[in-house]
Amino acid sequence: MKLLRDAALLICVMLIPFTVRAAPQPEVQVDYSADSTMETEGMTMKSRIYHTAGKERTEMGGADGMTTITRKDKKVVWQLMGDMYIEMPMDSSNASGTDAFDIVEQTEVGQDTINGIKTTKSKIVAVKKDGSGKFGGFFWTTKEGITVKMDMLSKEGDKKMRMTSELTNLKIEKQDPAIFEIPAGYTKNDMGAMMGQMMMGGDQPQEGGRSRRPKKPRTEEGESAIDVNKMMKGFFGK
Repeated sequence: MKLLRDAALLICVMLIPFTVRAAPQPEVQVDYSADSTMETEGMTMKSRIYHTAGKERTEMGGADGMTTITRKDKKVVWQLMGDMYIEMPMDSSNASGTDAFDIVEQTEVGQDTINGIKTTKSKIVAVKKDGSGKFGGFFWTTKEGITVKMDMLSKEGDKKMRMTSELTNLKIEKQDPAIFEIPAGYTKNDMGAMMGQMMMGGDQPQEGGRSRRPKKPRTEEGESAIDVNKMMKGFFGK
């Protein structure tokens, strides 16, 4: 039951970044890296972000965690875990920036300093192009357009969710193009196979019918090859 609970939690963690990136902000053209802390529904999630125009890499949970690479140029999102990855098409459900929204209100509130960085505070209200949801809140952005703080409320149907995020250790500097690619030796798989490796720790089939063993061996019967507890601790900073 515990593994099933952790698996369900993992799915939620995978979906949250899509929602956060859907905040209606223009595409940032400069390269940067930063640490991110996001709070939603009583959870605190920490990650490391690397950005270049049209591409973004988000690392969660440290070495035993999960990496998300968003490629707007290819219109795909890659989810990496262990030494496998899954590929998801970028559509209206996980598009970033203004791709999925129409801004209905945008008002500059004033100037503010966040973690030593000068920002412009704005109120933004936006609706999904398909009419299925609405976002509204305050955004603190740098002159380069980087959102260093966000406090917003989302609504889809009768469901509401408050989300806040903040960047620290922000550095505007050139990023290595290689970090936005799938590493050599990674195997493309589906969600079921990735969850199977996490929960069972056994051999997983590769494309072409061959099998391979995860990098981390199973230490005892029923234990995940990927340390789920350690990974979750990394995700939520607890």
